[in-house]
Amino acid sequence: MYPRLNIDLTKLKENLNAVSKITKQQGGCSMMIVTKGLCAEPGLANLLLSHPEVDFIADSRIQNIKTFAGCGKKTALLRLPMASEISDVVRYVDLSFNSELATIRLLDQEAERQGKVHDILLMIDLGDLREGIFYQDEDQIFAAVEECLASKHIRFYGVGVNLTCYGAVIPKEDNLSVLVETARKIEEKFKIQLKMVSGGNSSSIYLAERGELPKGINNLRLGEAFLLGNDTAYGTRLPGTVDDALILEAQIIELKHKRSLPIGEIGVDAFGQRPVYEDRGVIKRAILAIGKQDTDPESMIPLDKKIDILGASSDHLILDVSKSDRDYKVGDVISFRLGYSGMLKCATSRYVEKGYL
Repeated sequence: MYPRLNIDLTKLKENLNAVSKITKQQGGCSMMIVTKGLCAEPGLANLLLSHPEVDFIADSRIQNIKTFAGCGKKTALLRLPMASEISDVVRYVDLSFNSELATIRLLDQEAERQGKVHDILLMIDLGDLREGIFYQDEDQIFAAVEECLASKHIRFYGVGVNLTCYGAVIPKEDNLSVLVETARKIEEKFKIQLKMVSGGNSSSIYLAERGELPKGINNLRLGEAFLLGNDTAYGTRLPGTVDDALILEAQIIELKHKRSLPIGEIGVDAFGQRPVYEDRGVIKRAILAIGKQDTDPESMIPLDKKIDILGASSDHLILDVSKSDRDYKVGDVISFRLGYSGMLKCATSRYVEKGYL
């Protein structure tokens, strides 16, 4: 059935080996692999569970973590816990990322009820302005650490940062060194040794590759780097990786010669956007049975390089196949490489079949 997302586990394993070499051998870091890009697909989870270099398996959704918790690898919750999911977080997650004292107290209370000790990674905001205590607010940072250390069922595991995902701030030696300095101050003040100083996600791996990761960073969290082979700071290909481990296939449901400009007054489309059209004259247009509900047209690259994506509605993808050397017919399948957004939507959509190669 189509549309179909084909997942090549052999290529993903090669990517995983490549990023492991960069992260561990060159960067000297432990490796936390993020599964949310493919919604913790079972084949992906099994690959990670069997790989000796994966130290943590992480996701932002507790529903995904439930599927692989207790299977032999430590688990981490990337998104700050919601109050409504505290019970499941303690039950299924070994390490959760936190920035709010109120949430840490709830975790402590729930861990006591379950007879557990729960590990906390305190998030520090270095300026990307997503989650974390702002790095200049040292009193707040120290208060959170003190709260963790005083809690009987919370173990203070370390500190971490997220960069690039919201503010698009690129990890550099200067800002990551602030995280290392924060960790050093915590260790000196409280006479403790932190287990983890997590220096970010796939946007930080380029520093490990260049040998520029600040000394003291000992963990990286990688999703897109191994799924798509990208360093997400600059969008460059990581050595030893490929970008075609995930291929989307969709089927042609209409193929006709039509003019390229709509007729009539142009308003807004189904998504509230006012589209702009290029006059290409009469073209050969293919409609595929997939749309914005299932993927992101701006995050798709046709394998047939002579195809152009013109646009999409919720259920239809419109292509210009006029210049292609192939004589496409209704029922034919067209394949695409995916960017992060396209991959995430395809993995999330229950209307896109998943298959393994």
